[in-house]
Amino acid sequence: MPPTVEDLEALRIPLGAYCYRLLGSSADTDDAVQEAIVRAHLQRERFDPARGGLRAWVFRIATNICLDILRGARRRALCVDLGPAAVPGADLGSPLRPENFVEPMPDARLVAARDPGEVAVERESVRLAVVAALQYLPPRQRATLVLRDVLGFSAAETAGVLGASTAAVTSALQRARETMDRHRRDPTDALAPGDPAQRELLERYVAAFEAHDPVRLVALLREDARTSMPPFRWWIEGGSVIARLVAAGGCEGARLAPTAVNGQPGFGQYRPDDDGVLRPFAIVLVEPRDGRIAHLTTFLGTGGRFGEFGLPEVLPRATDELAAAGT
Repeated sequence: MPPTVEDLEALRIPLGAYCYRLLGSSADTDDAVQEAIVRAHLQRERFDPARGGLRAWVFRIATNICLDILRGARRRALCVDLGPAAVPGADLGSPLRPENFVEPMPDARLVAARDPGEVAVERESVRLAVVAALQYLPPRQRATLVLRDVLGFSAAETAGVLGASTAAVTSALQRARETMDRHRRDPTDALAPGDPAQRELLERYVAAFEAHDPVRLVALLREDARTSMPPFRWWIEGGSVIARLVAAGGCEGARLAPTAVNGQPGFGQYRPDDDGVLRPFAIVLVEPRDGRIAHLTTFLGTGGRFGEFGLPEVLPRATDELAAAGT
């Protein structure tokens, strides 16, 4: 029996997570997933369950689309991959093109599991650092590694998806694992959203950030903490340096609203406009490690994407909140 529209739509989030790991781009992921579902629907009469499951069949379509997108594409990276840390006080320089960087994605489009253990595995596999490390692999190796080590496809299933032999899949997987080991970064805290320790850390960070309090910020940041702001190459290192930068100004009146980004905690940062209305400014990814904050990534130019992350278009001003509380 051919797959139904409902059958294909049930694969949208797993397909999105798969394509995102390969592409590192939000827009390209959306295009690839939609195209895969449309093609699968148009070709549904060709699906033969005797030759394999629906999941493998649709993932083969998606893989071919992603490999086409990746032909001639530059490697997407993190700011820390593009050069040494900037000298504190240095100018940001000129922005690079957006396609130089791995883009953020909301958890709602990447995590489909319900079991807590499976959720933790899915969240870990879409961390920004993991997706950036995948970009070091040639596209077919990238697909091989994700299919085998993340999605649990067998060697035979992976060979079918890629149109390769099982021997070629085994060889590609070994090379991919070796490359990933060379580019693997320190793990972050494996805590579920809502974990009391993580919630307390984030609440304390919000309070310190909005108060521009360097003393409290230093206590929350690791000594080797880093912060970066793509699409600029610029990044700096050192908890005390970052604390001074935040406290020095430029974020007056800014507010943070919680969200989930790439399997990690994050915020939507709002800044007041000329009328004092708090408007979307940037998505911020927070990477905690050992109970403190190890990396902050502020994705400039993402104010138009707040809706994807479940964030409102406007935050109430403090005066509005007080007025509402008094009524």
